[in-house]
Amino acid sequence: MQSTVHLQPSLFDHTDGGGAALGPLSRMRREVLGAGAWVDVLPGWVRGAAELFEQLAAQVPWRAERREMYERTVEVPRLLASYGERDAPPHPLLGEARAALSAHYATELGEPFRTLGLCYYRDGRDSVAWHGDRIGRGEREDTMVAILSVGEPRALLLRPRGGGGPVVRHPVGHGDLLVMGGSCQRTWEHAIAKTARPVGPRISVQFRPRGVA
Repeated sequence: MQSTVHLQPSLFDHTDGGGAALGPLSRMRREVLGAGAWVDVLPGWVRGAAELFEQLAAQVPWRAERREMYERTVEVPRLLASYGERDAPPHPLLGEARAALSAHYATELGEPFRTLGLCYYRDGRDSVAWHGDRIGRGEREDTMVAILSVGEPRALLLRPRGGGGPVVRHPVGHGDLLVMGGSCQRTWEHAIAKTARPVGPRISVQFRPRGVA
């Protein structure tokens, strides 16, 4: 559905010629948001992220969706793909990433990450509105959602649920990892805002436990 989009790699986005690869999770930095919510941030977790982006952009069966909103049907401003527990990930590195995250958070989360959701933000007109992943267990239980970003950075925004508090901003792209944990899905919201400035495409990969969407 999509032709391959070539990106200008980050200066830090390189490998020794072996393709995309994961770095260690030991450099993760935790930021406490409040109300039991936190985010872990690891810039550049994937080395060779530009190559991974191009492969996902070209090979994933991206779909466009339309949704009912405010009594009318609108196009979802991004392309989507999803992979269930029994589906093979669209790239072997994403299977490795899911296993690494499951091992790293085994004690804290108490269960593995199982599903993958992918969003393709083609340019600054693509976005996702303020929301929490509260369909299923995320509405009533602490959980985690890990987001791996490849492509050009976009700002992932976080704010207390319902607004009324400071907005936390994390530019993510070029293989960056951001994990939302604790009560984050219940007590905070996150978004990718539209932007009028020129910005290249970005793909986000969301890793979730069973029953969280």
